[in-house]
Amino acid sequence: MTAEEVDAFLAEQRTVRVATNGTHGPHATPLWFVWHGGAMWLTSLSRSQRWADLAADPRIAAVVDAGEDYAELRGVELRGRVEVVGEVPRTGEPVPELEGPEQAFADRYTGGTMYHDGRHGWLKLVPEKITSWDFRKVGSA
Repeated sequence: MTAEEVDAFLAEQRTVRVATNGTHGPHATPLWFVWHGGAMWLTSLSRSQRWADLAADPRIAAVVDAGEDYAELRGVELRGRVEVVGEVPRTGEPVPELEGPEQAFADRYTGGTMYHDGRHGWLKLVPEKITSWDFRKVGSA
């Protein structure tokens, strides 16, 4: 995919699968996300295996994919290190860096209103490597 196609694909998909490095090996889980400003923004329970894994080792791989039949398969893998943004757990204190991602998240998942439940925190992944594929293009000239 081109960079523009990657941006469009990540803007339309709703679920990412993230893999972290835990003390007992890899740990893969689905999450909601937004692609905003060249970064993947993940909201995660701050008392979870994923959060503990990332506190010890911030490296992450994230895969977003779509398609059923072989000729429809497409996706994006992002690799890099996450950073925590905002208070943990998130209670809604003003954080300018979170204004755009939180509004994008609210628009996508909660009807435009951001809810802070005091259990989640924000993780920002600025990819060090992006790999994409689009089997719909296989065989096209």
